[in-house]
Amino acid sequence: MSRSVRTRPEGSGQALSEAYDTALLDLDGVVYAGGDAIAYAVESLATARAGGMRLAYVTNNALRTPDAVAGHLTELGIPTGADEVITSAQAVARLISEQVPAGARVLVIGGEGLRVALRERGLEPVESADDEPAAVVQGFGGPDLPWGRFAEASYAVARGVPWFASNTDLTIPSGRGIAPGNGAAVEVVRIATGAEPQVAGKPLPPMHRETILRTGAERPLVVGDRLDTDIEGAFNGEVDSLLVLTGVTDGAQLLAAPPQHRPTYVDGDLRGMLTGQPEVVVDGGGFRCGGWTASAGAGSLELAGEGEALDGLRALCAAAWTAAGEGTCELDGGKALARLGW
Repeated sequence: MSRSVRTRPEGSGQALSEAYDTALLDLDGVVYAGGDAIAYAVESLATARAGGMRLAYVTNNALRTPDAVAGHLTELGIPTGADEVITSAQAVARLISEQVPAGARVLVIGGEGLRVALRERGLEPVESADDEPAAVVQGFGGPDLPWGRFAEASYAVARGVPWFASNTDLTIPSGRGIAPGNGAAVEVVRIATGAEPQVAGKPLPPMHRETILRTGAERPLVVGDRLDTDIEGAFNGEVDSLLVLTGVTDGAQLLAAPPQHRPTYVDGDLRGMLTGQPEVVVDGGGFRCGGWTASAGAGSLELAGEGEALDGLRALCAAAWTAAGEGTCELDGGKALARLGW
């Protein structure tokens, strides 16, 4: 992906599953939601794999082990090995291992995923700030993580022990709605200590490095639903991305995306991996995709035509991103999005 400012979604004459050798797939909001498979995910991933595309599942959630994630995906009808799952726990464990002595103790504030990843790197998980840890690591520990765990982290960090976080996502999707994520828990320790952790997860480089090291991907395509983790992570890694609209991102957020949050491609769900992508072309003073033409008007985005709603959204992205340049589009796109049902 070029580091120049993206002003429109790209087209592709090839199916994306043929144009890229490996799909780096986010999980929550892309493959499943609330533990259940998202519509078309199972069939689309099976077709992509059968066509020769490698699949890797890349998650900021450090709670579950790769074995557990692979087991869940297999139960959903997506046969997966543990070596096809990359977690922020693995990324942060590598980051820690590069900065502390071999066999060092690490205070864990989180779940089993962190403990397994640390042991994989030859480090010893401990539970107390009094165990003389060489580092503190914090990852999502689930809704039942005791409040006292944050106190243990704070005691150690306040003494000057290096502090690491698997990720800083403020929220995490659940079957009942949006819940506080690891970023919210990190804020508790930050407020108590005034310290700043080293962070490994998306969108930061340690996570992308971990993914490439484990997959060996040469032409990867990041597939995600979040602009601030998945798409920004692809931008930072200088690789292409596909945004699917099955998770947290809505049309208004996409139109307002700054350069680092603009995906290479936009599609409704994982079926977008199996097809080419329509081109967005300049048409007079606007941009055309399919049967739709979008332009920047006086204070608002204008949309004319008819056809597939996704084509209209792609055209609106081109109008909004071009108008915004290196900033954020402030034109009102509400009326245009309403025409498309967004």
